Amino acid sequence: MTNIIITGSKGRMGKALLACAPHHHELEVVGQIDQGDDLGTVIARSDVVIDFSSHDATAAIAELCATHGKALVVGTTGHDEAEKSRITHQASHIPIVWSSNYSTGVNTLFWLTRKAAEILGPDYDLEVVEMHHRLKKDAPSGTAKSLAEILADVRKVQLAEVARHGREGIVGERTTAEIGVHSVRGGDVVGDHTVIFATNGERVELTHKASSRDTFANGALRAALWAGKQRPGLYDMQDVLGLK
Repeated sequence: MTNIIITGSKGRMGKALLACAPHHHELEVVGQIDQGDDLGTVIARSDVVIDFSSHDATAAIAELCATHGKALVVGTTGHDEAEKSRITHQASHIPIVWSSNYSTGVNTLFWLTRKAAEILGPDYDLEVVEMHHRLKKDAPSGTAKSLAEILADVRKVQLAEVARHGREGIVGERTTAEIGVHSVRGGDVVGDHTVIFATNGERVELTHKASSRDTFANGALRAALWAGKQRPGLYDMQDVLGLK
């Protein structure tokens, strides 16, 4: 049995994790932590901590996990570079699974996006469009960033140098190098992501649409079970699914 603690337990994803956990018979939830609670008082009970709290809390959670030798699954997004550095530093002490999206379908989209970019080559214009519910705080989504990073990696360019976040006014013709990233917000959309490959005469679109947070929750729980058996290191959902 793998004992888990969920941080951010009162949020949308936290509630989904708690609802889905009973269906994973090899896991047991031994702690529910949210704002104002002290993870340090219960962390000793766990094997793995699943973090869906807030970007500014993850680094401290990672450091506490490292101190106690507990694996960590990070589902929170929106971290800045300093926060990312603090978190990844702990991977030398504990296994950390860190993915922008724990859906099996989205991770298939990651794989397909890389393959499509490799096959189609440099003559296709690249655009990423994502839509989420009106309450989402960060933009673009972590998943959209991951998709854009995959495209940039295949093109062997730095995303920060070629990303175009929306267009307004007389911006000139689209360059061949840029990768468009566009965020749409409204209603209760769980998460839609589309990668567009467009060239003269044809267009290829790869789309994933999530209708329930359960797909993310079940993936994160699967990652927790996997992480509890790994050596220290930094992993993602592609590792969990054996797609690498």
